[in-house]
Amino acid sequence: MAGQPKLHAGGFRLRRLEKPEEFRNAEEVERQALGEDQALAVPAPLLRTFRDNGGLVLGAFADIYLAGVAVSSIGWDGSTLYHYSHLTVVRPEYQAHRLGVQLKSCQRDEVLGLGLSEIRWAFDPLSRRAARLAIHRLGARPDRYLANYYGRLSEDPSADPETDRLHVRWELTDPEVERRLSLPAPPAEEALRSWQGRSALVETEAGDSGLRLPQAVVEPDGGPAQLEIPFDITSVRQHEPSSARRWRHALRDAFRLVFDLGYVVEDFVVLSVEHERRSFYLLARGEGAGPSAVGSSSRA
Repeated sequence: MAGQPKLHAGGFRLRRLEKPEEFRNAEEVERQALGEDQALAVPAPLLRTFRDNGGLVLGAFADIYLAGVAVSSIGWDGSTLYHYSHLTVVRPEYQAHRLGVQLKSCQRDEVLGLGLSEIRWAFDPLSRRAARLAIHRLGARPDRYLANYYGRLSEDPSADPETDRLHVRWELTDPEVERRLSLPAPPAEEALRSWQGRSALVETEAGDSGLRLPQAVVEPDGGPAQLEIPFDITSVRQHEPSSARRWRHALRDAFRLVFDLGYVVEDFVVLSVEHERRSFYLLARGEGAGPSAVGSSSRA
């Protein structure tokens, strides 16, 4: 695809980046999009190194303006070759244009063209945008919870000191992946039906500030379950930093528990529940999972 831009929805043109000035522009896009996570930005010289050594640096252009970037490199786990996607970022002013889906779709096409069939990456499990993109829109499947994966990234005392990540695998030729990429988002009623009747793994309540807060982590009963995260973790971090830490540890405890019990993440949904916008991972017991522990809970 190098040198052959592909026109996507919204008029964006997606292609591999090639020139030194494009890599410098890509680093600027990263820094605008990453906010407090500046340490995750890939500098321009390293982007060029990735591009020249089996990696992919993809850009989405609005006319001649670079609006988003996706960066990945070859990975090897001892048995499988895959691409590891370090970041996919979009300038803030373009984040309502479904550009993340377009960048990942372009990345999928490129990786398939390299003869590989899998992309892996990790994202902050408290991020609604990242979870919805990876799981709901793309059909990637979480397989590991990584506690404090990068260590502390910032000396800013207001920044989140713990960098938990949810690791996902994206099987590029899976029929479910192809189905999700080809279909529009399902109606809200369908998402609501898929959520209803599932046991809550994290019990939550709205606090005095109006922000929803975790109260307890509950063991699943063996049936389908849901795991709530804040609708907007950025607002929580800005207005109640201590509550952001409560969310972090509640989610960590819940994911470790259900993964140990053989649960898998089926989907991620954003709902309006009694006029409140809320976000949930949807989980179910995986095939061959052992018997579940029953019913105790611990304070979050």
